Amino acid sequence: MFKRWGVLLGLLVSCSTWGAGLDRFPLTAGDLSLGLSQDWRQPLPRVTRALIIVHGRLRDAQTYLESGEKAAENAGQGASTLVIAPRFLIEADARHEHVDDQLLRWTDNGWMAGEPSTGPGHVSSYGALDQIIKHLGNRRLFPALKEIVVAGHSGGGQVVQRFALTSHDHPKLQTEGIALRYVVANPSSYAYLTAQRPVQFDAATCPGFNDWKYGLDNLTAYAKGRSPAQLEQAYVSRDVTYLLGQQDIDPNHHALDKGCEAETQGAYRLIRGHHYFDYLKQRHPQLRHQLVEVPGVGHNGDGMFTSPQGQKVLFPE
Repeated sequence: MFKRWGVLLGLLVSCSTWGAGLDRFPLTAGDLSLGLSQDWRQPLPRVTRALIIVHGRLRDAQTYLESGEKAAENAGQGASTLVIAPRFLIEADARHEHVDDQLLRWTDNGWMAGEPSTGPGHVSSYGALDQIIKHLGNRRLFPALKEIVVAGHSGGGQVVQRFALTSHDHPKLQTEGIALRYVVANPSSYAYLTAQRPVQFDAATCPGFNDWKYGLDNLTAYAKGRSPAQLEQAYVSRDVTYLLGQQDIDPNHHALDKGCEAETQGAYRLIRGHHYFDYLKQRHPQLRHQLVEVPGVGHNGDGMFTSPQGQKVLFPE
């Protein structure tokens, strides 16, 4: 009997301490769960860089917050860096963790594709990132901010690549002289700009290969209102780095997208990244994007961002 009550008490403690270290960012549609390395509700005059770091499929924002903080500290930029780790909850999280109804949540894969939240209101996961960026443009709170870096690994890498492709302009950042960069680490797939693919396949057996989020057909509502040509032109003009683990080469990795839409891009993440970068370079020889490999690291977000190569990308001198 005592043992049973001990288990129940443990479960209650676990639920009550959910979100330790996580904060809330109120949006019109609801509150976004996120982790913060510093309190951004008060002025942060020492902060010159903001790192928005997006979790993978496990939605472990706290882990990614700690990785971002560690990378910043190792680079000697902990005090001058604000790390922000949004958590894109799904319905199952909300049920299992007994979170209140005001926290935003998405479908299992919808948050990666920029789909609108399922409750309490409706906002695209990309729109939520836009609101974070807009908040960072407040000079009263961030008088010394020079740069915003949006980085993501695995599922978060999918988010950042597609957000970089479809994101709305932030004219205030340009007015205030705040640079915006994107770091895409080890995603399972990319959004292609045309129907061209590096792997030969029969389109009849994979009719959705060019649908969003793999291509620009049937775009999500967040991206509509702009033509594919407009999206492409905006994308190639942005500062994007593809950070690829040299050991992320397992074609049977448990979290690798093995759907036919992703298989047309290559057998595993490293080659898919190279194929996509080569495709962009072929279309835009003067492409400003860059590709950086991380030796000795496979599908590991912490290993990627805290590596010497990852630190150099996130915190260039």
